[in-house]
Order: sequence, then C-alpha cells, then structure tokens
Amino acid sequence: MNNRVTFGATGLQVSPVAFGTWQLSPRFWGPQPEEALIDAMCTAFDHGINFFDTAEAYGDGLAETVLGKFIARVPRDQVVVATKVFNHFTADGGRYPDLSRAYVMERCEMSLRRLQVETIDIYLLHFFDHLTPLGEITETLDRLQQQGKIKHYGVSNFTTEQFRGARSFGVYDVIQPPYSLLDFGIENDLLPYCQAENVGVMIYSPMHKGLLTGKYAGTETFTDFRQHHPDFQGERFRAIAAAVQSLRPLAEQYGLSLYQLILAATLMHPAIQVAVVGSKTAAQIREAAGALGTTLERADYFAVRAALTLEQQRVRDATGRVK
Repeated sequence: MNNRVTFGATGLQVSPVAFGTWQLSPRFWGPQPEEALIDAMCTAFDHGINFFDTAEAYGDGLAETVLGKFIARVPRDQVVVATKVFNHFTADGGRYPDLSRAYVMERCEMSLRRLQVETIDIYLLHFFDHLTPLGEITETLDRLQQQGKIKHYGVSNFTTEQFRGARSFGVYDVIQPPYSLLDFGIENDLLPYCQAENVGVMIYSPMHKGLLTGKYAGTETFTDFRQHHPDFQGERFRAIAAAVQSLRPLAEQYGLSLYQLILAATLMHPAIQVAVVGSKTAAQIREAAGALGTTLERADYFAVRAALTLEQQRVRDATGRVK
C-alpha cells in the first residue's frame, strides 16, 4: 500500500493515517507493554504508514524512547517523525509550561537522543505558552532549523487566533488540533484558515478516545481517564454508542468496519491531510490502515454526520445542554 498525501507547505509525502503514541502515557492509559507497541509500529510501517507522532509529555519521555527503538529498526529516510515540546519537568514529578529559549533548546536535544535521530521532521509546540513571547519562541525554532535539528515546525492545541499570531512571526507550516465527527468545532474557523494558507493539518483523537470505533455498547465502565469523561457516562454514552452501531449496514456496503467507515469519513474533509490514531496492538493498526484509499459517496458521508448529530440532540435536556 502506497497511499501518500502532500502535507501542506512542508512538501512531505506522508500517509493519511499517522501512528500516535499518546497511549504510552501511563497516567492516562495505564502501563502498556513496550514490545506490543513496537510490534504495532512495525505493522503500521509494513502496511504503508510512514508518519509517527509523539511528544515529550507522553510518559515523560517514554513514548519518544519506545518510538526511537522502532525507528532504529527501519530505514530512517522512510519515516516522518513529529514530536512536541511544552512542559518543564520538575524533580518531584510536576510540570509547568516553558517555551523559553534555553529550555526548548535543551528539550530538543533530549528528544533527539530518545528518538535516536539527527533531525526531527516536525517539531510542534504542544500548547500555547502565555508567558514566552511568540517572537522569542519563533527565533528559537528558527535557530534549531538552521542547526539542522528540526526540518519543519508548527503547533498543537492552538486557537485560530493564537495560530494566526504565531504565523506572523515565522513559518509555522503544521497544526495538530483535536477533531472528530463528535467534536468538529474547528470546522467553523481553524480548518478554513488552514485550507486557505496551505497548512498541514494532522488531527488527533479522530475516533474520540475510542468512542467511534464501534466496539462499545454504552454499558462499559473504564479504569483509565475515561471513567470521568462525560461522553463515556450514562445516557450520553449509550446514545452515542447506539448511533455508531446504527451505521453498521452502511459500513458493510463499503466492506468496511465501523472504525474504518468513520475514519474514512473523517479524512474526507479537504483541510485535513492526516488523522493521528492511537493503536495498542498490531491488529488495531491493521484495521486503521484498511481505511486508506476509501472515499465515501457524498450522501453517505452526510448520513454518517447526521446519525451522530441526531443522537447527540436526542439526549439534550430542556435547557439545551447535553447530559
């Protein structure tokens, strides 16, 4: 399989599905078996996925370290690697925002070592730092670029205006926002802006933390961070799970699983080049890769959107708030 898209103004040729590594954050997902994750990464590579996304914050360097072990097993020039910087880690396990020049330079070196690479393809600011001037941050990124330590830079979790402000100081070619067919607010502002400016958009959580995969009935309980997430509670959880299941006949028409149907629909937005998916096993990433190259008919795309939207409306109470 050789599906590739041009990733905005970076010119990088990447797979529309990227392998994400947030699942290597124990405080969110619990401990994960390292070898199983590396096996899943190798499976992704074998199935045409060449884009791998991580962050220093995922397991306080653990995800970068594990990804680095995978990168050492494959030709470096055949994978595109993105990582992120933001947190200042303290000795007692705490963290706070820090995109100051000296700290970013230091953390980039740490990321390079853990990833076992000489250059990071895409270096992202994980969140907006209100204290460090955008001009200073951009000068730091430009310096890292000039030194050959990063190829391209961008942001994650910025609002449209924050991103617009950053781009007035430098060449921010990439953004990584959250987006799913249950959480699509950025369609109103950020995505049109990115489309107009030829920005590479790599969305995260396209399966809405697993809720859109089709594997839930709405009665399950969780021991990870989802046990406190409103979308995984009560009537709302049951309604969304039922809406996803209602799409099964449509998925079967295309010869897809529910996961593949929704992922394919998500990737149809013209501003979105890449969906970052989190997979814990080789089987999961094979399923995600199976959605590559699939385009739904326009009517079917909007049928998917309507099914998910109508179920959300059904559980609204008299005040108009979602339960």
